[in-house]
Amino acid sequence: MESSFYLPIFLIAGGIIFLIIFFHYVPFFLWLSAKVSGVNISLIQLFLMRIRNVPPYIIVPGMIEAHKAGLKNITRDELEAHYLAGGHVEKVVHALVSASKANIELPFQMATAIDLAGRDVFEAVQMSVNPKVIDTPPVTAVAKDGIQLIAKARVTVRANINQLVGGAGEDTILARVGEGIVSSIGSSENHKSVFGESGFYLQTCTP
Repeated sequence: MESSFYLPIFLIAGGIIFLIIFFHYVPFFLWLSAKVSGVNISLIQLFLMRIRNVPPYIIVPGMIEAHKAGLKNITRDELEAHYLAGGHVEKVVHALVSASKANIELPFQMATAIDLAGRDVFEAVQMSVNPKVIDTPPVTAVAKDGIQLIAKARVTVRANINQLVGGAGEDTILARVGEGIVSSIGSSENHKSVFGESGFYLQTCTP
């Protein structure tokens, strides 16, 4: 009598555990979302992603976004390979979609190379469309007449996608601008001549 009482409880608990394990390894609702969005992917492929330690909740939304944006040449294998290489799938897909809408030529291989190089490829695409304004920190320099000046500069930066890998980052740009300010002030005969140069905001300081 007691065994018949506990049997349904065991069956219910076993069924719940089975469903939890099943939906963990086979994300059915994610598969359904992909199918509704027109992305061709099978439940077996989603299961194999789990086995390869690739999160389907990163790969599938990227495929859906690319498909909706008309980027039909991006495959699941490419996204998985980029994730396994340590890349950011979401940023790469966002960048490719933004580049496509802005008529910027950005191949998938270049986008992944930029991402794996440690650069924010999505931000780079945005900067190629809308240049970014950078304010340099105060730079101290001395003119030839011995007067010390503190200068700040505002730099407008537009990203060049084709030269982004190996190109100068924001820190490098700030360092180069600072060197230019020091060189320009240091080569001036007196501090008054520096005030006449456009683009500089200067403050005199007593030595």
